Amino acid sequence: MQDTPRLALLRRRPKRPGEASFFFFDHTFQVEACKVLPGEYFVYHEDIVIQTVLGSCVAACLVDRGAGIGGMNHFLLPEGDDSSARYGAFAMELLINELMKAGARRGSLEAKIFGGAAVIQGMTQLNVGKQNVEFVERFLAQERIPIVSKDVLDVTPRKVCLFPKSGRAMVKKLAPATAPSVASEEVSYRRSLKTAAVRGGAVELF
Repeated sequence: MQDTPRLALLRRRPKRPGEASFFFFDHTFQVEACKVLPGEYFVYHEDIVIQTVLGSCVAACLVDRGAGIGGMNHFLLPEGDDSSARYGAFAMELLINELMKAGARRGSLEAKIFGGAAVIQGMTQLNVGKQNVEFVERFLAQERIPIVSKDVLDVTPRKVCLFPKSGRAMVKKLAPATAPSVASEEVSYRRSLKTAAVRGGAVELF
């Protein structure tokens, strides 16, 4: 594994509750990377790449391009009965608060949202992905944070990459064969709050 001074610095950062802490060197982009797992978030001011993989979950990417600060969360359900970043209501407040602590201006925030695919068999009546998307769109409208781009719903899992300093985001549509694997991970996480990595697909720029 390639190590760099910035990667070493990222790994030495004190970890806050709910903050992602899996750092590595991404050879595709040739830059340091942070993987955001379900129930986590990450905010940064340099153009590392912040990544996550989504099925029915949603990731909100919020950036203040003027300040050069951005962040991403990854939540499983719109609301719950505890203060956890796996629930959208808490995950969004947490992300906004951490962005502002880092120097972002609330009135300058822009959003890009991803996920909400129907990948979990037997949960179509619950429409978890659709509920997640409707929640984040409603939340952002209430907070007057504009959604400048989105790639949501459908039945396709996604890998999302955010470059927080520039605000550039990319989504990688995963091959249909990966859907059962992504769904299995989400179900497993809902039961045990643990997860694993998934990969694949073709890149589309936003």
